[in-house]
Amino acid sequence: MEEKAKLDLIEQHVIDFVRKLRTDKQLRQEDIAYIIGVKASFIGNVENLGNPAKYNLKHINIFADHFGISPKDFLPANSLTPIKKKKA
Repeated sequence: MEEKAKLDLIEQHVIDFVRKLRTDKQLRQEDIAYIIGVKASFIGNVENLGNPAKYNLKHINIFADHFGISPKDFLPANSLTPIKKKKA
């Protein structure tokens, strides 16, 4: 059985933001890869829930510059904390 890679909620938020930005702009993974100077396979790995690959601050800064937005736009308005399960 394959185990999913564990990403923090903040990491998943950034990945989801970039994926939405990509689809809204009708860009391919290859286009996003070109923007940040990586191989297209890296973007596929980032968007694959079973892979631990993720964007770093350098990537976010390049995206922000390219799309004319602030790096802070990639982050949620408030901190993200996992919901703790109550013990039975």
